[in-house]
Amino acid sequence: MKKLLIAAAAIPGLAFATPPIMPPGPPPSPPPLSEMAPGLRDAALSDDLAWNLIEGLTTEVGPRLAGTEAEARARQWAVARLRELGFANVRVEDFPMQVWVRGAETAEIVAPFPQKLAVTALGRSGATPEAGLAAEVVGFRDLAALAAAPDAAVRGRIVYVGHAMMPTQDGSGYGHFGPVRFAGPGIAARKGAAAIVIRSAGTDRDRRNPHTGMTSWPEGVAAIPAGALSNPDADQLERILARGQPVRMRLALTPRWIGERMSGNVVAEVPGTDPSAGVVLIGGHLDSWDLSPGALDNAAGVGITVAAAKRIMDAGRPRRTIRVVLFGAEEVGVIGGAAYFERHRGAGDVVFVSESDFGADRIWRMDASFDDAARPIADRVAALLGPLGVTRGTAPAGAGADLGAWARDGVAAISLRQDGLRYFDFHHTPEDTLDKVDPAQLRQNVAAWTAMLAVVADAPEPIGRVERPRP
Repeated sequence: MKKLLIAAAAIPGLAFATPPIMPPGPPPSPPPLSEMAPGLRDAALSDDLAWNLIEGLTTEVGPRLAGTEAEARARQWAVARLRELGFANVRVEDFPMQVWVRGAETAEIVAPFPQKLAVTALGRSGATPEAGLAAEVVGFRDLAALAAAPDAAVRGRIVYVGHAMMPTQDGSGYGHFGPVRFAGPGIAARKGAAAIVIRSAGTDRDRRNPHTGMTSWPEGVAAIPAGALSNPDADQLERILARGQPVRMRLALTPRWIGERMSGNVVAEVPGTDPSAGVVLIGGHLDSWDLSPGALDNAAGVGITVAAAKRIMDAGRPRRTIRVVLFGAEEVGVIGGAAYFERHRGAGDVVFVSESDFGADRIWRMDASFDDAARPIADRVAALLGPLGVTRGTAPAGAGADLGAWARDGVAAISLRQDGLRYFDFHHTPEDTLDKVDPAQLRQNVAAWTAMLAVVADAPEPIGRVERPRP
């Protein structure tokens, strides 16, 4: 063979042809996200990112009261993680706010049966003197009874309002009982009460952990000390009041306002391929009450929405940009959500909103609000969510506290409704810790969000404004 090769080489014009080197062609285009959606959904059932984000936020930052140094550290943490994950246009949009902080919190029955009670101040509560105040307690079964009481029955006394909250899957019990906390202190103050304590807006019955949360004061009404008793302590106070003897309480709540501080919204994007198709706006809130690390409320929403957006980003570019916003200062009055709405509503690029802010338990229902042309999008989402055990509801999609203003303004929305049967056992209490997050149910949330984003962000249909019925 060697001799043959030499001989061939000696023949003029005879050579071995080599194939030309062709330039590499473009890589094959990935299939549309809508075709990939079932696989993306199923793969998300093994998701660990959401858990890792929740664990990181609750461990490395902890409680994150709006406007404090801890919330500022949470923003720094979020920016670093979002950039590390590969999101684009990561930024913080600051806004100023007045900051209220907690002080001492004690309550005790002085007479007729002396004993201590577990109490916590409600957000924006007024303060007692440092040594506390002592006054007779007047009890009311519910908010309506307090509202109907003559001022003379309340003036100078410590008001107690009961009415136990019942657990519901959709969280509607909070809507029914919440006004006791939202409005009760203002009503008592207007009638001249010295202070008010309410039964906690929570469904737990076996923990002496009072639930905090915001209250509000009517214009021109000075704030009075306002606290919440744990449910077992509320039961105890009601039994004491039922004895029919005068009941005297000493209450010490010493919160204070510390002036203007900065909060902010953390923003990140998965860029889309078609700027004219609009923006899909999702997220949760980054702050928490100061009593706990806020694992359910709302580190879970942060983890769920970021993990789902990351899965879409890794699968390919969607048609619409997905914008994730981790809102600041939600707990103390939806300040971050309002700031974002006012700053960006005029751009007109947001065509869809959805928020995760109800813990991490299983999503059981989807409600959607689309215009007629875009309703097939909701149909496709519902079909993908069926295998996850999610039913389709008929209620309008509210889109949550921070994004609700967009939905009310006519932007299309989907609400992925989580099971709330145990949520208010831990909501706004020291018990809202990482161990309350169920990893399997968390993964089902990520799978549902991933499927929804794969459809909505890549849908070929235009998404128009929704006509909402006027209240």
